[in-house]
Amino acid sequence: MNDKSVMFAAEFEPAMLNGRRRSPRAPVSLDARVGRGGLDRALCRVVDLSIHGARLQTYSPIKSGSMIWLTLPIVGPVAATIVWSDDFVAGCQFQAPLEQATYDALLDLDQKPRSLS
Repeated sequence: MNDKSVMFAAEFEPAMLNGRRRSPRAPVSLDARVGRGGLDRALCRVVDLSIHGARLQTYSPIKSGSMIWLTLPIVGPVAATIVWSDDFVAGCQFQAPLEQATYDALLDLDQKPRSLS
């Protein structure tokens, strides 16, 4: 019986919990406005948020690759690019990440009870 040992080297990379995402996302429900410059602002809802971007529910389709201004509560207008879209849902990437304190304030705003007025 010929006992041959085989040695090999391997490198491994731990699995990313967030897939391709640079930062964790949080589910939210925030009213916002989306526009492409000028006065064409339309209502939308931010349904998840990270410091690098958001997923939006819109009332009209937005084309992938579009540059938009997303007006967030507390923050105001944020420049973003639509990286994917599917009918009335779209994902955008902010041109500049949100500050951590701003992100935390938006999450806190989402947790506060809403009035029924």
